[in-house]
Amino acid sequence: MCHNKDMGHRRPDITQLHIEQIRQLIEGHPDWHRTRLSEELCELWGWKSDIGQLKSISCRDLLRALDARGQIKLPPQKKSSRKKGGAKDTGRQLSFLYTAPIEKGLKDVAPLIVEIADAKDKISEFKTLIEQQHYLSYGQSVGECIRYIVRSRDGVTLACLMYGSSAWRCAPRDRFIGWSDAVRTEHLHLTTNNTRFLILEGVRVPYLASHVLSLISRRISQDWQTKYGHPLHLIETFVERNRFAGTCYKAANWIHVGETTGRGRDSVSAHAILPIKDVYILPLTTDFRKRLAAPNLSKSGKGGSQ
Repeated sequence: MCHNKDMGHRRPDITQLHIEQIRQLIEGHPDWHRTRLSEELCELWGWKSDIGQLKSISCRDLLRALDARGQIKLPPQKKSSRKKGGAKDTGRQLSFLYTAPIEKGLKDVAPLIVEIADAKDKISEFKTLIEQQHYLSYGQSVGECIRYIVRSRDGVTLACLMYGSSAWRCAPRDRFIGWSDAVRTEHLHLTTNNTRFLILEGVRVPYLASHVLSLISRRISQDWQTKYGHPLHLIETFVERNRFAGTCYKAANWIHVGETTGRGRDSVSAHAILPIKDVYILPLTTDFRKRLAAPNLSKSGKGGSQ
C-alpha cells in the first residue's frame, strides 16, 4: 500500500497503487460509509489543511470521480443529500423580504457591511438566496470555502459571494502564473475560486458589483488566514460568456487570461460538453508568482496579502 504522510494540501496523483489501496479498504470494511472511508484515506495519506483538518470533503469528491469512471465501487450513500436552500419556511420568508426593488446610488448605500456567513442563521440565509436567485443554484462547496453576505449601511441585503477551491487544472491560469503540474499541486491551496456572485434581484445600484469585488479582495486573504491558517495570493473566476460580459470583473481590475475548453475537471472526452467560460484572475500580492512558486511555502505558512 501507498503511504504519504507529507502530502498536506496536495491532491494525490492517483496511481494504480492508490486505487488498489482504496479497493482494499472498501472490501475489508463493508460497514464503512463514504465519510469514514474518506477520513481514513486522509489520515493514511496525510491529506490535511494547515490547521490539521482532514481534507475529507475533497477526498470524497475524488472518490466520486473515480467511482464515475468505474475505477472503484463506492459503498451506497447512507443518507439522502441535504435539501438545497434550507427549510421551505425560511425560503418563503426570504423571498418575501428581499424582492422589493432598490434603486439608489452607491453613495446612498455605502459604507457597505461585509459579513462572513458562518453562523447557522446566516448560512441558511446565504444558501436560500443563492438557491432562489442564482442561475447555478447553490450546488456543493468542496474543500476550503468562505461565504460573504454584503448589506447596505442600513442593513439591507444586497449581494452574496462564495469563494471555494480553485480548479484543479486550468491551462490559461497555469500559464499566467507559470505553474508546472508539480508546482501547481503544491500551491493550489494558496488560491481560491469565486464560484458564486449574486447581486439580489431588484437591486439597481450602479458600480455596486465592482465595488463589492474590490472590498472582498482587500480582506479575503486575512479572512482565509484566520479560518484556515494560510493566506491567499490569487483569486480566479470563470464567467460563462454566453450569459455575461464580465464587466464588473474588468472594472475591479481582474485580468482576462483566456477561456476554458468546456471539457470539465474530470472529463475524459476531447470535445466540449460544458459552456465555454472566460477565465479571470486577480493577483492579491505584487510578487504573487514568486510566492506561488516558492519551495515549501505551504509548510512555512509565510506570506500575506497587501
